[in-house]
Amino acid sequence: MTIVSLAMPTMGKCLSSIGLIAAVTSDPDTRECWLEAGAMVLANRGLVWIDEFDKMGEFDCVVIHGAMEHQT
Repeated sequence: MTIVSLAMPTMGKCLSSIGLIAAVTSDPDTRECWLEAGAMVLANRGLVWIDEFDKMGEFDCVVIHGAMEHQT
């Protein structure tokens, strides 16, 4: 029996609401920038597990609660 086909673990202490969706990464040599998908995007139709949710900032918690409520 499969409960969930995809799970993305994250830690609330080092997490921001923006980081759950995407992150900007750059190459120090070429200075080229690109977007990388965050945990919520990578876990599309799966489960995002946030450890230490209580250590997140208040604004980030509000944003994440909204995303979880609307499942977006």
